[in-house]
Amino acid sequence: MMARKNSLAVFLLAAALPVLAQQLADGEIRKVDRKAGTVTIKHGPIPAIDMPPMTMVFHAKNAAMLRKLKPGDKVKFQAEMGTGGKTVVTRIEPAKKAPL
Repeated sequence: MMARKNSLAVFLLAAALPVLAQQLADGEIRKVDRKAGTVTIKHGPIPAIDMPPMTMVFHAKNAAMLRKLKPGDKVKFQAEMGTGGKTVVTRIEPAKKAPL
């Protein structure tokens, strides 16, 4: 019976991982360094990488992602842990403005 419960728990966790990975975190752009390929974001929690709210520098997966960003922009983004402990933004988009 215990093995069955453990199997169910593993199955449910595995099913939830893609959902966590797809969640977008909220953030505000603080600085963009196109030459270095980095962006500083003040962000809320990032569940996919178990990160609490803070302001930090992220590496862009693709430098083209940074072209239209500027300090003060409100964004939604995805991040993952890259090689060497670097945090990498893999997707970023403008946050939708709340209707008036």
